[in-house]
Amino acid sequence: MTDGLPSRTTLELRLRINGRDHALGLDPRTTLLDALREHIGLTGTKVGCNHGTCGACTVHVDGRRQLACLMLAAMAEGREITTIEGLVSADGTPHPMQEAFVAHDALQCGYCTPGQIMSAVSCVEEGHARSDAEIREYMSGNLCRCGAYPNIVAAIREVAGTSAAPSGGRSA
Repeated sequence: MTDGLPSRTTLELRLRINGRDHALGLDPRTTLLDALREHIGLTGTKVGCNHGTCGACTVHVDGRRQLACLMLAAMAEGREITTIEGLVSADGTPHPMQEAFVAHDALQCGYCTPGQIMSAVSCVEEGHARSDAEIREYMSGNLCRCGAYPNIVAAIREVAGTSAAPSGGRSA
């Protein structure tokens, strides 16, 4: 303590993101979201609410969806992190979910789209896309202010290979 304030420590971390290792010196309070955007430059993961309620910051950690605003970067050390940028194949081919979102016009302003796509990939991989109602339930943590929900459900249904008829009267 030199100026009356506690000294800040820097935490040395190695994060594996989209198949590449990144060595970082971070404040221990740095969220995974801030590490991705501010320290690594992967800005596809969006800042929405910073409270875990909108889903804009959804990434995959060890193959499961995670809200990056609620996870400290230190908690991700030694784990495999995938962001929206990591869904594209090595030859530049978009992930089938990315293609389906475009084909079904499942975006309007696009701000929530990266988080929506990351959750949608998990939705299909975890087997939660057997019906429109199930898709809507699983995707309920991802908000779209533009209201593209019916098109998002259609895109997920296409990738899942289902032809589930809409069930219930509400959108996602």
